[in-house]
Order: sequence, then structure tokens, then C-alpha cells
Amino acid sequence: MRILIVEDETGLADSLRQGLAAEGHLVDAVHDGHRGLEAALTGAYDVIVLDVMLPGPSGYEICRRMRALGQWTPVLLLTAKDGEYDEAEGLDAGADDYLSKPFSFVVLLARLRALGRRRGGGGAPPLRAGDLVLDPAARRCLRGGVEIELTARELAVLQYLMANAGRAVAKRDILDEVWDFPGDTDANIVEVYVSSLRRKIDAPFGRRTIVTVHGTGYRIAADGGRP
Repeated sequence: MRILIVEDETGLADSLRQGLAAEGHLVDAVHDGHRGLEAALTGAYDVIVLDVMLPGPSGYEICRRMRALGQWTPVLLLTAKDGEYDEAEGLDAGADDYLSKPFSFVVLLARLRALGRRRGGGGAPPLRAGDLVLDPAARRCLRGGVEIELTARELAVLQYLMANAGRAVAKRDILDEVWDFPGDTDANIVEVYVSSLRRKIDAPFGRRTIVTVHGTGYRIAADGGRP
């Protein structure tokens, strides 16, 4: 993969660049938010490793600007912050994954590989629920012909739900399927993604596609939640 690192700790950035290059990846590194945003908007990268606290625009702001301008390269946020509210802020800004410092390089590698795989979609066939269509191979989601932009993780969560349309799916099942290290992740983070998906695929269209099944988890309405 071609990977962009945006990290103001030059020692960490150099260490990551060398380690990722040793794994066969092509890596560029910049050390402030302005150059990070400029590089990210080129669309030349498969994955972006993005620190939150940067000189200039923060990692959160870079994510927001990227998504607002239609740039959907998967983003892995690196931060010294820890906690579900910080994670939720990053995800709401458009990040696909989140890793708190200090972290294992082996874990970082695995998460980057997973983001790269999700971007490709794996050749899975399109899924449908009423007028909601998800094409994992093309990484596209449409409702009534209107395209909806999803992050790589949102797409993966929706893909799992739609593949099980009509059946109640537990939060832990979603976590086990979509997250690479589910044992280290609070299952409640699934709620953050479901909430984000509802804001994108349901609310603007007056639909209720993702239904909460109390005591279990969630279910996709097979008819796409038609009113």
C-alpha cells in the first residue's frame, strides 16, 4: 500500500516510516496539519495514519475537511487521548479507525491491512434492502439512486447488517466480524457507528432501516424501512 503518515513527533514518524517500508509499503511522512491536509487531498494514498494533535489543523479538522471535499481515503487516527468520547469525536469527524498511544506496531500493521482490504471491498456482490443498495466492491452506497458517502468502517458495519437482513444481530457479533481486535474493544462502540449510519442512510430519507432489537442488537428491515 501507499501510506501517508501525518505525525509531528519526528522520531515516531521516522520509526513508523522505516517499519512500514520494511514491510514493503510505500510511505510518505509530513509533520504538520497544513502539509498533511494538502497531501491527504491528493487522493494518492491507500491509507492515512493521522495524529490528532498537530501544528496547524488538527487530525479531527483534517478528517472533516477531507470528507467535506469528497476525499474518502481510509484514515487511522493516532492520539495520546484515550476514552470513548475522544474516539466518538474522531469517528464523527470521518475517521475509520482509532489507535491510542502507546500502541503495538504489530496491531498498527494489522489495522492498516484491514483498512486496505475494506477499501477494495473484496469483490462482494451488491446488497439490497428496499431502495438501499450497498456495493462493497465499488465501495458505494445509494438510496433511491442518491449516493451516500460512508467511511470504510461504516461500510463494513452496514455490509454485515445487510448481509443478515431480517435477522437480529448482536452488537458483539458485529464487533467480532468488523473489528480486528474485538476482545480489546468495548461493544458499545457499535452504537456510535449505528447512530452515524442512521444519520446518513435513514434520517435524510425519512426511513427506519436499522431497527433496534432490545436485548439483542440490531436488525435491517428487509424492505429498507419503507414508511
